[in-house]
Amino acid sequence: MRASLIQIAVNEDETVEARRVRATALVREQAGADLVVLPELWTTGAFAFDAFDAAAEPLRGPTYEAMAKAASDAGVWLHAGSVPERAPDGLLYNTSLVFSPSGDLAASYRKIHRFGFDKGEAVLMGAGREPVTVRLADTTTLGVATCYDLRFPELFRSLVDEGAEILVVPAGWPERRRSHWTLLAQARAVENQAFVLACGTAGTHAGVPQAGHSIVVDPWGEVLAQAGADEEVLTVELDPAKVARTREQFPALKDRVLGLEPPRR
Repeated sequence: MRASLIQIAVNEDETVEARRVRATALVREQAGADLVVLPELWTTGAFAFDAFDAAAEPLRGPTYEAMAKAASDAGVWLHAGSVPERAPDGLLYNTSLVFSPSGDLAASYRKIHRFGFDKGEAVLMGAGREPVTVRLADTTTLGVATCYDLRFPELFRSLVDEGAEILVVPAGWPERRRSHWTLLAQARAVENQAFVLACGTAGTHAGVPQAGHSIVVDPWGEVLAQAGADEEVLTVELDPAKVARTREQFPALKDRVLGLEPPRR
């Protein structure tokens, strides 16, 4: 399968609507890919905390509509990154949207681990509660996570337990911690014997330079492709069957002990 990660630049000199139009065009240009991925909070920027409330939209808002149409036009599975979602009760969430090639919503995921250490996203947005996987026809299963989630291996274990073979991580990761980005993407791939597709933003917003360097890692931890710092589309060919082969050749997951049974009291 062919996967394309759109490392879009998020800068303050571009309006949300203009970036939405541009992102839609970039998705359409990926016709021929099987899976397309956009970054976290690319409409506003992941660190633009002051913009979350004004830019928040209902689940089936303008970004939903634009991305559904783009997925259908391109005929691709589309992980449309995440948007600031305003729930019916008024609470905000950092919500990812995954569309089928027909433009139907296949899944939505509210980010479980909120970044900010008692400020920013951590206090402005609610926390999701449920891990989410998506079956891509008869090809493979995606496990969905978002940015800061990458630091919490137990989430990825739960996704693998639900059948995930490709772990997709849209992010707005800062440049100052780029070394962690690469290290953690490889660690999550190795320990779960799965592909990791981590798609970040380029540019600078809210005064925070973004890491870029979107990365694709195979189940052995080998980097198959990595972007640079600027906006680009990173495209790579994947063999989903490599996950099963890796788990058979080196059956470490079968030796798990902790986390498989409820703790004794």
